[in-house]
Formats: sequence, structure tokens, C-alpha cells
Amino acid sequence: EAIELFVLVKNEVKILKDISFKIKAQVEDSILSVSSNIAEGYSRRSLKENIHFVNIALASLSENYTQIYALFSAGDIELEWFDQYDKKHYSLENKLIQFNKAMISKIDKNEWEDDYILREVVEKYGND
Repeated sequence: EAIELFVLVKNEVKILKDISFKIKAQVEDSILSVSSNIAEGYSRRSLKENIHFVNIALASLSENYTQIYALFSAGDIELEWFDQYDKKHYSLENKLIQFNKAMISKIDKNEWEDDYILREVVEKYGND
């Protein structure tokens, strides 16, 4: 979903004529940062690091929303496109928040192993 939002934003920013390269680059950078931080957090074995990177992704998502809203307010983005963006943004934001809540619950219940053992592989094939 983060990649879908990136594509939506990139395609819209690409066609904006009266926007400086710097603003376009900032908008693209902030939305690309969302999926990048989700991926980096996923690759961490520490649950606290994972949560931290999802929080960074949420911050980038908020940054991007502010940028898009500013462009909409200035009349550079049409209402129809903004509504589509807003729905996708809201959906992703809430999924990331719920994900972090679930991960925090795992910390509270001590349900996370910070090792590199792939449990489903060990259960199926053994630990050799």
C-alpha cells in the first residue's frame, strides 16, 4: 500500500507544471521514505527497532500529507485527486498505527524472539 501511494503521488507530481523541482523532489522524497522505512524496520530483528522505523514511516507520511495539502490549498492539485490521495493516506496511516499497537503488545507479552531462527522452517525441516 505504501508503494501504491508512492506511485500515485509520483505520477501526480510529475504532471504539475508550476511547481519547482525542489518542491517536487521533497514531495517524492517524503513519500518514498514511507515504504523505505517500513522495509528497513521489517529487516530488523529487534522489535523495538521495527517499531521505531514504522514510527519514522508515519512521520514521513505526515510530512507528505502536509506537502500535498499545501499544494491542494494553493490550487495546484485538483479536489478529485486529493480525495483519492486522502483515502489511501488514511488507510495506510491507520494500518501502520494498528501494526505498531500489535507489536507493542508483543513486547508487553514478551512474545518476540530477537534471533535469526526461522521458526516455521525449523518446525518443518529441523534445526540441522
